[in-house]
Amino acid sequence: MKVYTKTGDKGQTSLIGGTRVPKHHMRIEAYGTVDELNSYIGLIRDQQIDSDSKKMLVEIQDRLFTIGSSLASDPERSKMKIPDLKEEDITLLEQEMDKMNETLPEMRSFVLPGGHTTVSYCHIARCVCRRAERLTIHLSENSFVADPVIKYLNRLSDYLFVLSRKLSHDLNAEEIPWKPRM
Repeated sequence: MKVYTKTGDKGQTSLIGGTRVPKHHMRIEAYGTVDELNSYIGLIRDQQIDSDSKKMLVEIQDRLFTIGSSLASDPERSKMKIPDLKEEDITLLEQEMDKMNETLPEMRSFVLPGGHTTVSYCHIARCVCRRAERLTIHLSENSFVADPVIKYLNRLSDYLFVLSRKLSHDLNAEEIPWKPRM
């Protein structure tokens, strides 16, 4: 099977179900941003981090493929069975955040992104996740999006923030609080 099909050479692509849409369609923007997020998660996973975090990141990447499948489907025409996102997926993120927070110092202010390359990758992924969430919410105003998709993306951005703090702690990186100039 060849990777290139040439069917998109005129700026159109197909959704699952066969519907042709412009490559700038909101549905394409949403799942394309989820794909970008998945790549950043892979970059974090490739860093020198603990095995439990790596295992969780693989789980997250799998869920992001599930979300991508959901967003890439034409809700009116697709008859293809795609994987489901479940409430337990959202609960798992919450449980992992709670576990990480047990060992972290209390946060008293916003923190400046950075301190270590790995931590910075988490912040970039968090920002891309927020963008994916915004695009998905926008899409949901005009077309069907399963509720757990938006909830998962919302919780995932929180998870990535807590992971950045955990990795700062693990890597002995300085966490610089934001002190607004008044």
